[in-house]
Amino acid sequence: MVRQGAAPRRSVDAAHRPWHYGVTFLLFYATLFGNNKRMPDHVYKKIEIVGSSPNGFEEAVQNALARAQKTVRNMRWFEVTETRGYIDEGKVGDWQVTLKIGFTLEE
Repeated sequence: MVRQGAAPRRSVDAAHRPWHYGVTFLLFYATLFGNNKRMPDHVYKKIEIVGSSPNGFEEAVQNALARAQKTVRNMRWFEVTETRGYIDEGKVGDWQVTLKIGFTLEE
């Protein structure tokens, strides 16, 4: 949908991209491969868990990570994939978050 008075969007081919696209790529490439450093050869496994808390989103994430830490070693990152809430008498009763947790595999 195009707003009135707005110019229609057009695709941008490589010759007409702003100059910072190339700079961004070069900085990213240099960060990964600069100074002859290799990317780590990590292999990750992902699991999905759901945490909850009556006190908010962040505490729900902390609760989920704290519980997972009891049985999962080498956790490296997490991704929040869903956020939900439980309604109790018209108010927020609990926050729920679904997390994907990545961890490195042991040798």
